[in-house]
Amino acid sequence: MANASMMFPLISTLLLLQLPLLVSSLEGTACFSRMKRRAHMDGDVMIAGFFPLYTLETDHSNSDSSLDEAKKQFVFKYYQLVLALAFAVEEINKNSDFLHNMTLGFDIYNADLKGWSAFENPFIWLSGHKKIPNYTCMAERNFVAVLAGTSGMTSGEIGTLLELYRFPQLTFGAFDHVLSDHGKFPSLYQMAPKDTSQAFAMVSLLLHFSWNWVGLLISEDENGLWILAELREKMYKSRICIAFEHVIPGSSMTQVFNMMAIQNQINKSSANVLIIYDDTSLEWLPGQIFDMAMSEESYNTYNAVYAVAHALHEMLLHQTEEATMGNRRWIVPSPAQMHHFLKNIKFYNLAGDQMILDEERKLEAEYDILNIWNFPEGLELKVKIGKFSPYAPYDHQLSVSKDMIEWAIGATETPHSVCSESCVPGFRKSIQGGKAVCCFDCTPCLDNEISNRTDMEQCMKCPVHQYANKKRTQCLPKAASFLAHDEPLGMGLVCMALCLSTFTALILGVFVKYQDTPIVKANNLALSYILLMSLIFCFLCSLLFIGRPNIVTCILQQITFGVVFTVAVSTVLAKTVTVVLAFKATSPGKRMRWLLVSGAPNFIIPICTLIQVTLCGLWLGTSPPFVDTDAHSEHGHVIILCNKGSLTAFYCVLGYLVFLALTSFTVAYLARNLPDTFNEAKFLTFSMLVFCSVWVTFLPVYHSAKGKVMVAVEVFSILSSSAGFLGCIFAPKCYIILLRPDRNSLHSFKGKMHTGRNELS
Repeated sequence: MANASMMFPLISTLLLLQLPLLVSSLEGTACFSRMKRRAHMDGDVMIAGFFPLYTLETDHSNSDSSLDEAKKQFVFKYYQLVLALAFAVEEINKNSDFLHNMTLGFDIYNADLKGWSAFENPFIWLSGHKKIPNYTCMAERNFVAVLAGTSGMTSGEIGTLLELYRFPQLTFGAFDHVLSDHGKFPSLYQMAPKDTSQAFAMVSLLLHFSWNWVGLLISEDENGLWILAELREKMYKSRICIAFEHVIPGSSMTQVFNMMAIQNQINKSSANVLIIYDDTSLEWLPGQIFDMAMSEESYNTYNAVYAVAHALHEMLLHQTEEATMGNRRWIVPSPAQMHHFLKNIKFYNLAGDQMILDEERKLEAEYDILNIWNFPEGLELKVKIGKFSPYAPYDHQLSVSKDMIEWAIGATETPHSVCSESCVPGFRKSIQGGKAVCCFDCTPCLDNEISNRTDMEQCMKCPVHQYANKKRTQCLPKAASFLAHDEPLGMGLVCMALCLSTFTALILGVFVKYQDTPIVKANNLALSYILLMSLIFCFLCSLLFIGRPNIVTCILQQITFGVVFTVAVSTVLAKTVTVVLAFKATSPGKRMRWLLVSGAPNFIIPICTLIQVTLCGLWLGTSPPFVDTDAHSEHGHVIILCNKGSLTAFYCVLGYLVFLALTSFTVAYLARNLPDTFNEAKFLTFSMLVFCSVWVTFLPVYHSAKGKVMVAVEVFSILSSSAGFLGCIFAPKCYIILLRPDRNSLHSFKGKMHTGRNELS
């Protein structure tokens, strides 16, 4: 349509010179004396046109004159419609082959838009005299169609009268949804394309510029109410809010009050965008408001004439076929006969646009987006900056060239029209109570939640194995966390375990080398060897807790810990029982001597160990340990750990070990004052006291720690308790063996035994 609309300014210039020739003087017959015809051209077939050529207004510039004496003046409008009609008729008449030497003519009348007077000229045209209904002296006039209506109201009023005579009415104004009611207006054809996409086009433009806070000014008619409902629906779906809306009544008596109310709303509102849908003049609004472009209505008028001509052409072809069959010679069609051909007409005009009058097949309108260039001041040039086409792919229906837009003077960027500024990533929208959804506060996302887009309504929780960055805009993969060998803590514990196990092996070597000395022989050499070897494994089992856990290490951690510590504690118990039996066996006839000689204390170790192994077997058979992850305890880390599996089995193993430790401590404590040569019972008591203290301290710390710290506490407890055994039991003996060999002799041994017996007696 844009191409066709550009040719009418040129046509207007040429035909403006011919307008005086078209305006004929009133004829002298009585029938036409009252008709207000303003332009006429003879033809075999006539078209009547009712255009709002002028309005008759009252000039009150002379304050001294009364109302009756006020000067009347003509205000001319829409003269381009007459030029477009005349231009189309002349083009058609020049083509003698188109209508087979039949010519078109027209009569043009002024259409008053004020109330009942809109019927006056159509009534006179139909009857020939406004006082004699159903009478006509226009028998010689062959009218086949009427062009009328720049507004829906005028078309509806005239159409109601024309429908009585089945006259086809072609309207050239904007598409009117009220006139689409074929039950009420079966003889009315709208030349404008359907504009059912108008509301969607408006919303698309708002979304393009990110405007979601707008005001609405809608005319108080059926079209205005229709577009208001459509706009509300489309804006609601697109999350665009209405800052205010005002319905403009048609009564001019309330214009002053409406002007004040609307201007007050505009001034108070924070909305910077205003949508106006109204056919009337709104010069009193702030800014410049333009009505529909005259060239568009002229273009529709031009197409209406060609639609009538094409319908006549099809009718002539039909009559020619009948004439060849001997049915008849050509006759002037009646208005009622024109409907069949108008409904089925389809043609391409000179601009290349397809024209279809049947609304079921009528094409949707495509909209040009115009920007008013007002620089220099007063230019007011309408420039096409974009287009909306409902036939384009969904994401490409709207095209706008931002570089061509000239905003208001002083504006350097696209104006904003929002109730609340957008919430940047890392925040979410929090709706303000009692206000529109476009009015909101921006609330930071909670811990481990993100928002990675603008204006998100809800923050998203990061997956279990990811965490939110500090800005809470992105979820990052959590780093695996475990007690590694190459980090300082893990490296220190590994070195400590290796050093202690090596030191224990050296002590074992010392005992092997000095195995024939009294101090080594004094308390069962075999038990000392077993205890030292079990302590080596206790130190080394701590290495299973360091490094990335896997299924093998998770199983070996607890099983090895439980078994080797059971061996160590049961060995201490056996050594303590040996001390007690050695003292009791000195009395003749005692059965204790037989127990000591038979080596009964040595059976404590395998029996206690077998019980622990059985418990561990049940643990592995029911619910063994496995590799697990903890993604919640440390921010930004996924802790890889060994899950105990069955907690019942774990606490049974641990409880049995605690039972052995308490038993050993009790027996050692009771035997602490026995006159042992080297006083080993006291050392065993101290060792068990250290062991129990370490693990009593370990339990609360272990359960309060998380991640690698928890594992480090467990490893440190293993090393500390094992070192307690080593230091309390074997350090004093190594001191005598290596530094005080004079005390490690048989003479010293007998002296201490004699002294001990004297003290006991």
